[in-house]
Amino acid sequence: MVLLNSIVDSINTVLWSYVLIVILIGCGIYFTLSTRCVQLSMLPEMIKLLTEGVGKKTDGRAISSFQAFCVSTASRVGVGNIAGVAIAIVTGGPGAIFWMWIIAFIGSATGFVESTLAQIYKIQRPDGSFHGGPAYYIKNALHQSGVAKLFAVLLAVTFGLIYNSVQANTIALSAATAFAIPQYVTAGVLAFFTGLVICGGVQRIAQVTEFLVPIMAGLYILVALLITVINIDKVPDMFALIFHDAFNPQAAVGGGLGSVLLTGVKRGLFSNEAGEGSVPNAAATADVSHPVKQGLIQAFGVYVDTWLVCTATAFIVLLTGQYTIGGDLTGIALAQASLSSIFGASAPAAVSFMILMFAFSSIVGNYYYGEINIAFFEAKSKTALFIFRALVIFMVVFGSMAELSLVWNLADLFMGLLALTNLYAISRLYKYVHVTFTSYLEQKKQGLEPVFDPAILPDEHGIHAWGVDKD
Repeated sequence: MVLLNSIVDSINTVLWSYVLIVILIGCGIYFTLSTRCVQLSMLPEMIKLLTEGVGKKTDGRAISSFQAFCVSTASRVGVGNIAGVAIAIVTGGPGAIFWMWIIAFIGSATGFVESTLAQIYKIQRPDGSFHGGPAYYIKNALHQSGVAKLFAVLLAVTFGLIYNSVQANTIALSAATAFAIPQYVTAGVLAFFTGLVICGGVQRIAQVTEFLVPIMAGLYILVALLITVINIDKVPDMFALIFHDAFNPQAAVGGGLGSVLLTGVKRGLFSNEAGEGSVPNAAATADVSHPVKQGLIQAFGVYVDTWLVCTATAFIVLLTGQYTIGGDLTGIALAQASLSSIFGASAPAAVSFMILMFAFSSIVGNYYYGEINIAFFEAKSKTALFIFRALVIFMVVFGSMAELSLVWNLADLFMGLLALTNLYAISRLYKYVHVTFTSYLEQKKQGLEPVFDPAILPDEHGIHAWGVDKD
């Protein structure tokens, strides 16, 4: 196991430090320029579309644009937004936060492209719900079923099983630290509630995330704002430190500027998932009149994840001053120490509660990504879905009581392979997004409510949910 872990870690170092970062940034810049900076020019439209979807009712088992947004946010806003940012500061210094912000801006354009594609090539199920994502547009648009199947397997295993075991492990350790609750007790309770939610289907998942996501993100940002107000005199110096260290890192940062940049970029990419191919699975489930609408909403989700939630952690850590670059205190422990310096002995319990909400919502969101890709293989098989749900619950129990360093490294490897596959697909299919986006803008200029007509595309093959059914 030690040898395997070492090999996987070495592969990840090359994959994430060099190959993926270059490709992700390159694609992000290309999409930014070719859409004329959609992530900035369409920001008011993103907010408008998001607020319009709040509380919106849909027909049958379809879900609203806001619910789809909450499902994707539930998955990507997890314990990494707390522990990961704290690790980034300790490893790369305060300057890493600047590069995290930059990659979120660039990645928002990539998120727009992949989520719009997921909407164009989504399929409608007999119960009225929608499914889609990279596996679907790779098969239906690129006509590469082997690559699509590989992606579906990687995503179902990574999110549905591996990542959920990691989330469960974090919940169990946090509960044991804060409340001395045995890990096996947490495992049983967590398995019960996980089963209760995931066996209720997409509507129950959407309802749970629609409830949890605003609360968990709102509470966490509120705590960060409170700490900011308490330390308001330190805020100017904090921003000065972030911008200074982004280009002139402190001596304690091993590797200098390169390390700061790579740390910030990797932390941003891991957190907001732009380009990795996970978010499009949720984006495709929304019932909207035009694919661009959900593309814009999901592009805004990158900002929510990084500019709001990750920045909240950065403010908490930097303003309380409990960190040491290169020090041993890092991750969740650093977040707890930072909060303890303000709120005293009640901080561990508060952090444990936040972790519970963040991690459980991630379990639910991750599961649904897996379900969508299980359905890709056998849409009508209840047996396959039952087995997958049983495996998810098992991995929640296993993760609650296991040591998962190897699992984390395997998950990173799988995510790297997912990102490479997805970026290959969306780069080739971007021309369809460009045509669709242009049509959306033209309808808006005419004062119309944009409605998608597949006839505008140069090729309608593989489109199944928009009045066209061509193989």
